[in-house]
Order: sequence, then C-alpha cells, then structure tokens
Amino acid sequence: MSDKKLKIKLLPSGEIQMETQGIKGKKCLDYIEVLKKLAGVNITDTKLSQEYYETETEIINTENINID
Repeated sequence: MSDKKLKIKLLPSGEIQMETQGIKGKKCLDYIEVLKKLAGVNITDTKLSQEYYETETEIINTENINID
C-alpha cells in the first residue's frame, strides 16, 4: 500500500499550492474540496498529474477461513 500525502505550500504572494501524492484517479479531487473548506479559498487553477489518470488497485480477500 502506498503512502498518501498532501503537500501544501503557502507562497509569499498569498497563493496556496497543493499537490497530492499516492492518490490515484479522481479521488485526488476530493482533497481540493477539503482545502477549500479549511482555508476558505477559491480554486483558480488545477493541474492534473499522471496519477489522476491511473486507477487505484484495492485487494479484497474473499476467501473464507474457518478457525476451529
């Protein structure tokens, strides 16, 4: 399982830059909404990384195990 990170930079101009790492697909866009609510900001520009176009693989164990 990869580490999921949210990097936020506050620039001297007052601009906020945010980058997600380890979050694949459209889930990364959910973090934009979190930033908007926390900082009370408007989003003026979005640049999508390669991870946006990837799909996250989730492994689910469906095997039944009997414990005697």
